[in-house]
Amino acid sequence: MLGKSDGFDWLDSGECLSLLDTQAGGIGRLAVVHGGHPVIFPVNYVLDQGQVVFRTSAGSKFDAAWRNAPVAFEIDALGPEGREGWSVLVQGRAEIIESADRIAQVESLGLSPWADGDRPVFVAIRQSIVTGRRIRHVRPVG
Repeated sequence: MLGKSDGFDWLDSGECLSLLDTQAGGIGRLAVVHGGHPVIFPVNYVLDQGQVVFRTSAGSKFDAAWRNAPVAFEIDALGPEGREGWSVLVQGRAEIIESADRIAQVESLGLSPWADGDRPVFVAIRQSIVTGRRIRHVRPVG
């Protein structure tokens, strides 16, 4: 943990990657810029070699990877009352995975599309910044 401020505990990158790994196979949110506007998509993902990896087909996510565009990926978890939890944000560039060996490695981790339809393109986020925070609700004593 890096430090505390106003109800947040800032997490170091190791803790962030660990939390990303605990949710792998689940859903995160991918933010890209498309047509000059930010757009957010739910994607299921795995963590491979410290990178977030997801599958896609033609469209905004593919275009971002094709252009090696900056993207952001976020996951979080909240406690049952919704007042405690954590959030991890990965910022970096999307890149298409073309190596057959790497694709086989990612497939072995169980990355398969949740949605119907073919999603033949594997995309990794080459991270430049990984940040996270644990949200804590301090209840008044009394």
